[in-house]
Amino acid sequence: MSGPGGAPAPRAPRGERPRATFAMRPASLPGQLFAPATLERLRGLVDLDPELVLTEYDSDRAREALAGTEILLAGWGAPPLTPAHRAPRLRAVVYAGGVAATCLSDPAAFAARGLAAANAREANALPVAEYTLAMILLANKQSFLAERLHRERRGPLDRERELTDAGNYRRTVGIVGASSVGRALIRLLRPFDLDVLLYAPEVTEESAAALGVRAASLERLMRESDVVTLHQPLTPQTAGQIDAGLLALLRDGATLINTARGGVLDHEALLHELRTGRISAVLDVTDPEPLPPGSEFWDLPNVRLTPHIAGSMGRELHRLGAQVAAEVARFVAGEPFAHPEVLA
Repeated sequence: MSGPGGAPAPRAPRGERPRATFAMRPASLPGQLFAPATLERLRGLVDLDPELVLTEYDSDRAREALAGTEILLAGWGAPPLTPAHRAPRLRAVVYAGGVAATCLSDPAAFAARGLAAANAREANALPVAEYTLAMILLANKQSFLAERLHRERRGPLDRERELTDAGNYRRTVGIVGASSVGRALIRLLRPFDLDVLLYAPEVTEESAAALGVRAASLERLMRESDVVTLHQPLTPQTAGQIDAGLLALLRDGATLINTARGGVLDHEALLHELRTGRISAVLDVTDPEPLPPGSEFWDLPNVRLTPHIAGSMGRELHRLGAQVAAEVARFVAGEPFAHPEVLA
């Protein structure tokens, strides 16, 4: 199998296809993840019953399926698999999401027995980066302000007088976090006449230059950027990281975009800045999520709220399914996973 070191996976005996089983919730999710052609490809690679989707592991049917499963095709909502669940033939977990370890109660124990894992984090990062790119371009174009004024007046605007600072040419974009999404966004921004600053604790000036951006402290990034976009993970270190002091550094007219997690941002401090009207925000994630009906965020004209839609949805889910099928093909052929996950 393709283990943590990327070693090739052992082939199944000649003439035999490994048994694979879906595990995710709701049970209808495979129909959204796998286009018909992708599902047919999977069935050609592995012994798979597409009607069998495990949403629990304790029924007689689930126990029987697990006993023969060699590859678990997991998605969000999959119940955590524990060492107590009898899956003696299990060799790999291929997860149609960001972190395969979320499907395992004790990832280290499964790693110790040689379980290999792969995820679709890179595939899921792309639509988030695409959403963010669109919002950056629209924010710098002052399209949200123009739309609001247009609706209020129900008539024309004097662009040369009222939108004199609009446009993306030579704007500065600040990216917080060199995550999969942050790096995908950097690639998408390359064709545009934008200066890109990057803050991440692990990024050096040299590694930032290799990405085609400039490294900056978080304070400098907040102070110099026209748009700041958040892509850091939510950890004890980043909870509430974007606080009142940092938000106060934003220049007048700046836009803050959050597609990371609501918890990385101090919402009360953000509200304080938004009430002044000097900055704007695009929030695809909040804390709590969704916001209470009485939250002031709903009514502020300089806030764009979307219901956690930046990640894969609709047709974009097929990209995740296609990556799962590609990883299964590699595993069956005895090749390393393209996107392995180290279980620890």
